[in-house]
Amino acid sequence: MKLKMPVNEKLILDLLSSEFLGNSLQNISLAILLFFIFKLFLKQIIIRLIQKLESITNKTKLRIDNYFIDVLANIHPRFYDFLSFYFAIKTLILNIHLEKVLDGLLIGIIILQVINSLNNLSIYLLKKLFNLDHVSEEDRTVFDGFTLLIKIILWITGLLFLLANLGVNISSLAASLGIGGIAIALAVQNILGDLFSSFSIYFDKPFAVGDTIIVDKYTGIVKRIGLKSTRIQTLQGEELIIGNKELISSKIQNLKKMERRRVMFSIGLASDSSVEKLKTAKEIITQAVLDSEKVELERVNFFEFSNNGLILEIVYFHKNADTLEYMNERELINLKIKAGLDKEDIHFANPVNKSIT
Repeated sequence: MKLKMPVNEKLILDLLSSEFLGNSLQNISLAILLFFIFKLFLKQIIIRLIQKLESITNKTKLRIDNYFIDVLANIHPRFYDFLSFYFAIKTLILNIHLEKVLDGLLIGIIILQVINSLNNLSIYLLKKLFNLDHVSEEDRTVFDGFTLLIKIILWITGLLFLLANLGVNISSLAASLGIGGIAIALAVQNILGDLFSSFSIYFDKPFAVGDTIIVDKYTGIVKRIGLKSTRIQTLQGEELIIGNKELISSKIQNLKKMERRRVMFSIGLASDSSVEKLKTAKEIITQAVLDSEKVELERVNFFEFSNNGLILEIVYFHKNADTLEYMNERELINLKIKAGLDKEDIHFANPVNKSIT
């Protein structure tokens, strides 16, 4: 005798056996359940893995292993959600085109996550390699340019890898990009030259913002180092803009790098000055230099007879290479020399002074 199933149970079985896009409602429900199981499982696995790795790295003195844990901990939760969705939906019967789309999305999301992690890792390694724990505001423009270049390389590599995994023949594409890249490089070679020269300035540091430098016949203070050019405020007050490639190709004197400044100049006294006055002048000049705590006297000599008079040559070292401080101190020494010579009625020849610094 055949038992009749209650209507509600029969309805449920009919619903579960009904199909949608080739999959029964029962299988779809199972896929949804698997999604939540995978999601919870992945979350717990990652949490346990991070805790285990932290317990290991806390025993080491290296900091880079802590950084790798940070990279793992900062993976976006949506990445794990998509992985759970991908594994769950793969249990269903899918259209071949839909499968390709899902595979492409999975590869794309993985590549995106790898690119972000590699980009952060490269910035971290660059800072450590060049001792740049803190990037100053003056260096920020060049550093950002360098990180931008790294991003471009990573994104191009990731895109080519994605296309290759999607079945695209990238050999001809790479050849086309190579030819196009050569054409673009030739068109913007000056810009690229300035760009890479800015990296050279940034890492080699022949000068920094605030340094007083001499380039060819120009002397000024570096105000800004950009990706294409460097701006220098000359002693006359105007702004001088020089392309970075041209700048590093020139001979640069960095006055701030000097530990001290050698000052050599000469004073011509009247030809009829007596020997006593010459000796007195030497004493006055020597004392004027010795009175300054910021300079170190090397010598004061009666150097030569000249059509311009009797020449005294003075050499001393200024202990601070700062241009403004040097000029102020030199002025004070010159004023003391002038006052002392006037007091002893010792006259200058004409022309009075010739100096080499």
